[in-house]
Amino acid sequence: MTLNPQIVGQAENAHGAIMDLVLAGTGLNRDRWVALSLVTFAGGAVASDTLTARMSGALKIASGTARDAVTELKAAGLLTADGGEVTITEQGQAMVATVRGTTGPILARAYADVPAEDLATAARVLVAITAGLNRELATL
Repeated sequence: MTLNPQIVGQAENAHGAIMDLVLAGTGLNRDRWVALSLVTFAGGAVASDTLTARMSGALKIASGTARDAVTELKAAGLLTADGGEVTITEQGQAMVATVRGTTGPILARAYADVPAEDLATAARVLVAITAGLNRELATL
């Protein structure tokens, strides 16, 4: 079997379906979840423009859509903004912990039968493919 767009898409769709089920009822959607995750990965605070740019790049969405997601998270009390910096609140941290607490074991079980060296190879390949596709997007 050779890696191809169908296989990559099916894996992404399966991951997305799990996230949709876990996020149902939380008030989060994919954009909001990614925003919370990016702020968390940044240590709990990040410049607003940086967050918008990272979201746009990661999700391939317009910056206005990214800003809307951040605005919605602020309205929900999951993020706060002071000047040009966005910070995750305690409520936001609790939400991240809840979602990760649910998805972590699911993903661990799904990946458990794949040898670590195969996962490392898959990661390198997918990073390379993503970089290539991003270069192509930049030319369109």
